[in-house]
Amino acid sequence: MMDTGRMANENESAIERAQAILADEPTAVVERERQAEVEQLGERIIEALRTVHDPEIPVNIYDMGLIYKVDVEDDNRVLLDMTLTSPNCPVAETLPGEVEHKVGEVEGVCGCEVKIVWDPPWNPSMMSEEAQLELGMIY
Repeated sequence: MMDTGRMANENESAIERAQAILADEPTAVVERERQAEVEQLGERIIEALRTVHDPEIPVNIYDMGLIYKVDVEDDNRVLLDMTLTSPNCPVAETLPGEVEHKVGEVEGVCGCEVKIVWDPPWNPSMMSEEAQLELGMIY
């Protein structure tokens, strides 16, 4: 004859062990929450970047392919690498400051530092398909 009480206890114990194994570690939960927060912040940063235009080109700097890297630090400070269409760009003095200002205004961002980089050199194929269509430059 089977001892159903003992089997029930063993089943409960097995279920508890399985739940303990499958349960998230507290650090994993925190990391997932931080990842989701950074992803949402990244989306808001891209929205802000799409409001910045080179006055000579009717396309925003993000879709132009001028933004090379956006890093969100642990304190939500943003480090951004961008380039310009040419070293002689007329807005070379003002555009980085405008980008810092716009990104710095994004909810959740605790400051922004823009670094101008020239490698790789920008070329029209770096534009989004939408930007290429708008400018009549399909590659």
